[in-house]
Amino acid sequence: MFNNLTDKLDKAFHILKGHGKITDVNVADTLKEVRRALLDADVNFKIAKEFTTKVKEKAIGENVLTTLQPGQLLVKIVKDELTELMGGDVAGINLSGTPSVILMSGLQGSGKTTFSGKLANFLKSKKGKKTLLVACDIYRPAAINQLHVVGDQIGVEVYSEPENKNPVEIAQNAIKHAKANGFNVVIVDTAGRLAVDEEMMTEIANVHKAIQPQETLFVVDAMTGQDAVNTAKAFNDRLNFDGVILTKLDGDTRGGAAISIKSVVNKPIKFIGTGEKMDAIDVFYPSRMADRILGMGDVVSLVERAQEQYDEEEARKLQKKIAKNEFGFDDFLSQIQQIKKMGSMKDLVGMIPGAGKALKDVEIEDDAFKHIEAIIQSMTPAERSKPSLIDVKRKNRIAKGAGRKIEDVNQLMKQFEQMSKMMKMMQGGGGKNLMKMMGGMKGMR
Repeated sequence: MFNNLTDKLDKAFHILKGHGKITDVNVADTLKEVRRALLDADVNFKIAKEFTTKVKEKAIGENVLTTLQPGQLLVKIVKDELTELMGGDVAGINLSGTPSVILMSGLQGSGKTTFSGKLANFLKSKKGKKTLLVACDIYRPAAINQLHVVGDQIGVEVYSEPENKNPVEIAQNAIKHAKANGFNVVIVDTAGRLAVDEEMMTEIANVHKAIQPQETLFVVDAMTGQDAVNTAKAFNDRLNFDGVILTKLDGDTRGGAAISIKSVVNKPIKFIGTGEKMDAIDVFYPSRMADRILGMGDVVSLVERAQEQYDEEEARKLQKKIAKNEFGFDDFLSQIQQIKKMGSMKDLVGMIPGAGKALKDVEIEDDAFKHIEAIIQSMTPAERSKPSLIDVKRKNRIAKGAGRKIEDVNQLMKQFEQMSKMMKMMQGGGGKNLMKMMGGMKGMR
């Protein structure tokens, strides 16, 4: 996420390295590179220029504390300004109304239907809401079927009227159905449209007027950069939407949309999509995103994800096993499964401060643990529960069963032994040791 922008900003700050203070000359050179990095990330020229002007005004004359270097001070100022540019505070979603009605709008191909499912899943699992998805895309072939597949996948009901070609009527009937059946939230998925298509824009404006949603969200593909910002403005002029959703932030995103969309439409980014799975959705925190853009990681989000998978009862059992030196490969495998539930490996590594830079040339696949899992699954139940049983003969059998070399088995055994010692020392970290474990396994490919 934003790797190119992060690298270029890092190089820009290096200009100040070795300087004892911030001056007009060295800050001008640095901010010239910052502006160039923003433009390369597809940030609007006017916004990039205004941004660097604000940073310069705050940096010049600023007293550099003895604990800070000029470069560190400038990073802090840039971080604060980036946070403000992207919205400052986190924006919540309006769930008032009985039921709450959320209207999804966006361009063709922006990932709107998929994200409607992700949002429904988020509201169901995180907020405890009984949610109804509504299929109002009457144009795209198989759009209704796609939403039904998504609904089945997450266990959320989908309302559709395949023979009805009036999206206003479908949306109104769905809300009646929701009221009669105790639904808390209704998410209306509309057809993707082009901002220049007057007929289609009028249609969604009519749906909006008829159902009076508590939230109108504009879904945009973050990979389209400045074009996304321009289309957001065109939609906002017609719908006056309440917030933006950025999808596909797990791709090779240049970052322009995330950085500049708030200042153009004056509407907050509310959610981001970070992968293909139905749980790959995050609330958008401007300050956390600024940290990630500047290569500082996002420890808070990482801890929150770990806590979601943290089972206190399992942790207590694990604590007892560690205390008795009974931590085995089945427990190891269980911890791996918890890590995998937290999201894509690439995204998780990006949240660890400094890891993105250290591993920038390392391709981290979501199946990074598959070789470890294969080796463990080739062990007998006795070997998993008592690793000390595994001698050379057993290692050869395990390696053959897993389709790996004996060196891979030896490496895993060594890492397992080191981690067992570490967990013994930490005494009872249980699920809280997830991140430590990740570091210990990065060599297994």
